Amino acid sequence: MFEKMKNIDTAFRHVRGFTIVVIAGCVLTCCFALYKSLSLVSQMQGKVYILANGKVLEAYASDRKDNIPVEAKDHVKTFHQLFFNLDPDDKVIKTNLTKALYLADGSAKREYDNLKENGYYSGIISGNISQKVRVDSVSIDIDQYPYRFRCYAKQSIIRTTTIVSRSLITEGELRNVSRSDNNPHGFLIERWNILENRDLKTENRRKNIYIKD
Repeated sequence: MFEKMKNIDTAFRHVRGFTIVVIAGCVLTCCFALYKSLSLVSQMQGKVYILANGKVLEAYASDRKDNIPVEAKDHVKTFHQLFFNLDPDDKVIKTNLTKALYLADGSAKREYDNLKENGYYSGIISGNISQKVRVDSVSIDIDQYPYRFRCYAKQSIIRTTTIVSRSLITEGELRNVSRSDNNPHGFLIERWNILENRDLKTENRRKNIYIKD
């Protein structure tokens, strides 16, 4: 009688131990499967697929903070190109400046108004003058917010007979705003100020000489 009870107790302990092992194994398997699923989802979310010319191309998403220096520099460069690249065409001037003013606050609008009141843009049109800017470098301080920047560029004023080269240095701050079609980088230039805009040299343009046969 006692021998049977002892065997039953031993068998019960074995079954209980086996059950605990099975349950622990199931729990570990579920935890591992959940971990791998979350890891796979996170990895897939970091991929972006782009359809270009009928082909699916894979790109990788990254945090905005990783791209701040690149995007900020391109934002500043784009603004200066739109603001200073002008041709003797009223529509071209209005189009470029409208796009530029979407990227900056009232400080850029005030500079535009001052130039307009002084007849700068009408002088470009009447004198058949083209103005081009080449951004040499942009420095961004991302250690403090708003991000301070300084832009170094060369400006060319092309007239019928001469080309004037000028040094252009500006500074300002960048504030985060919502991205849009008019502002794809999601920055707004504030407290924009022109530090230097002086003549470097003046070159005479050579006229083409045609020789009749």
